[in-house]
Amino acid sequence: MIRRLLLTSAVIVSIGGLAACNQPGPAAPAEPASAPTPETPTPAPSNVLTANGFGPLRIGMSRAEVETALGADSDPDSVGGPDPAACDIFHPANAPEGLQVMVENGVLTSVRLIRASTVTTDRGFKIGDPAGTVKAAYGGAAEIVPHKYVEAPAEYVTVWSGADHTSAAARGLKYEIGQDGTVQSIAGGGPSISYVEGCL
Repeated sequence: MIRRLLLTSAVIVSIGGLAACNQPGPAAPAEPASAPTPETPTPAPSNVLTANGFGPLRIGMSRAEVETALGADSDPDSVGGPDPAACDIFHPANAPEGLQVMVENGVLTSVRLIRASTVTTDRGFKIGDPAGTVKAAYGGAAEIVPHKYVEAPAEYVTVWSGADHTSAAARGLKYEIGQDGTVQSIAGGGPSISYVEGCL
């Protein structure tokens, strides 16, 4: 009887062991959910002037950041303003021809096109374009005021990104129209785009 009990016990253990072999093993740990891939921001085209800056330049960056991005003043002996520490206008050494920056108290406040250049605005406008085309593109968003020094049809066409025109956060584009009715200069940035005499 003991033999039978041992044999029965052995069979039960064997069957239990076989049953255990056929059971699924412990659940494999679930693979951690992969983090969503952040969208890569679209870089600003390198040859486009916007209300926020130009290529690697962003309004509000320091002079040191401007110089790291596009080089130091290409003509450091020229005077960019009566007090360069307070306000300086200069052409960075590696910037496209015709492009200047305005730095006030060490901060980039505007980027300017002052003569023919490969640079265009985000709407495709450049020096020499007809004023009528610029005004038609912006419609009622364009603020048009007479030129301070030149007879009509010379004028300023300014387009602000929002209602704010005076705080450091304000952004816009200003087209200076000459007496021939074409764009003579373009400034993109903060309130300094409204300065008629630059750093004066």
